[in-house]
Amino acid sequence: MLIYKQVHIYLKIRNRLMRAFIIFTILLMLPHPVMAKRAHPEKWYQQQWCEAHQEQLEVVLSDDTRCDCVTETHAIEFDFGNNWAEAIGQSGWYASRTNKKVGIVLILESVKDLKYWNRLIHT
Repeated sequence: MLIYKQVHIYLKIRNRLMRAFIIFTILLMLPHPVMAKRAHPEKWYQQQWCEAHQEQLEVVLSDDTRCDCVTETHAIEFDFGNNWAEAIGQSGWYASRTNKKVGIVLILESVKDLKYWNRLIHT
């Protein structure tokens, strides 16, 4: 009887450990959001640029989207370097909604980010 209890306890512990191992393995395999440390949030760059140029910040368009900054001639999208492709699409949409030219302010925080600038200007 004692051996039966010991075996039963051993199997219980082993099953719990196996479950924990499987859950841990699955969690490791799932993609994790990368929380890159930024010098400033995107909003800060928008405010600095738009205020310096005395332009409209966060303009709500007819379809309830928000253009980061609108000048007399441009609808401007601000984005970090790694989001260069998304910036193209968003600025194009904002330009079409405002009848203005496309504008992108690509935020480059390091020399490594220059690759994104090159991708943007060669598109």
